[in-house]
Amino acid sequence: MKRLLKTVLATGILAAATSVQAAEPFKIGLILPMTGPFASTGKQIDAATRLYVQQHGDTVAGRKIQIILKDDTGLAPEVTKRLAQELVVQEKVNVLAGFGLTPLAFAAAPVATQSKTPMVVMAAATSSIMEKSPYIVRTSQTVPQIVTPMAQWSARPESGIKKVITLISDYGPGHDSEKVFVKEYTKQGGEILDSLRVPLQNPDFAPFIQRVKDAKPDAVFIFVPSGAGTALMKQFAEKGLKKAGIQLIGTGDVLDDDLLPSMGSEALDIVTSQHYSAAHDSPENKEYVAAFRKLTNNSMRPNFMSVGGYDGMHLIYAALEKAGADATGDQLVEAMKGMSWTSPRGPVSIDPETRDIVQNVYIRRSEMVDGQIYNVEFETFKDVKDPGL
Repeated sequence: MKRLLKTVLATGILAAATSVQAAEPFKIGLILPMTGPFASTGKQIDAATRLYVQQHGDTVAGRKIQIILKDDTGLAPEVTKRLAQELVVQEKVNVLAGFGLTPLAFAAAPVATQSKTPMVVMAAATSSIMEKSPYIVRTSQTVPQIVTPMAQWSARPESGIKKVITLISDYGPGHDSEKVFVKEYTKQGGEILDSLRVPLQNPDFAPFIQRVKDAKPDAVFIFVPSGAGTALMKQFAEKGLKKAGIQLIGTGDVLDDDLLPSMGSEALDIVTSQHYSAAHDSPENKEYVAAFRKLTNNSMRPNFMSVGGYDGMHLIYAALEKAGADATGDQLVEAMKGMSWTSPRGPVSIDPETRDIVQNVYIRRSEMVDGQIYNVEFETFKDVKDPGL
């Protein structure tokens, strides 16, 4: 009888402990650049995460979802690392998420590894990020994943592009884009005339654009981080590259949907590659754009950074539902591997081997639609994995 009583009591204590744990909030530490030069990225992802919670509720597997937002200003890796440590140690978050730029993701990765905390990268795009921790899962993109289709399209005879100069921001993703484009474009028979690198902070594009104009290539391939496109486009127009017959091509960062409404005619007829456009023609995206604009009082058009945040939340919700209320960090990461769903951007999945996103990449041309400029997709590269460097 005593043995039975002990067994019942132990079972009751265990059940109570599990119930208490399940009742605790499930905390997501969201580290984003909410101020500084990359604030557009932070605001887009913040709005998208709030929209996801609004649409899907704030309780998963019996646990209340709590998002703790921290501003790292987007410039200082040591700040990002400190915030990640505070979120893990003091706030006891279950997941770290966000990370606007590659150096910031690098800074937080050791914290995720040491604490065994899943780290969902919603923006940063360098391939090597995934090597920094087994707890990283990405819902944004990789630079090679986006650049490779652009290089392949550009090398086709019908593009009319035979000679290119590359112009990139001088940091990790820029270096990746330059390397991938040059490698893929020359492999297809194209010629690279020069490769130019512009400082990441306080960039002055004018002297570099002048060098492009003087060299007279058929096209200039551009990679700049989201947010820098407005200044570059103004200087592109001022230097008269379009009138000189030089085509601007690049990744979608340069014509960020969030910034396009403020750009003038200089932003028309530019060909870019990206995994998302606000003009993407699907029921899911039309619903997403309408809801996003309503949430932000029409102050923002959703961009490719936003879907990284939106799908990041989907991944976290789905993993928690699958792994259960008391799942460990390891169990959550394991649950994320191989997941697939239909996103506003199209079909996506998480590669179970690399924990990186697999998605369609679209070739788009900037056109006037209903009085505003949009990136209109005209070709799809399906189910693109990160090809690496």
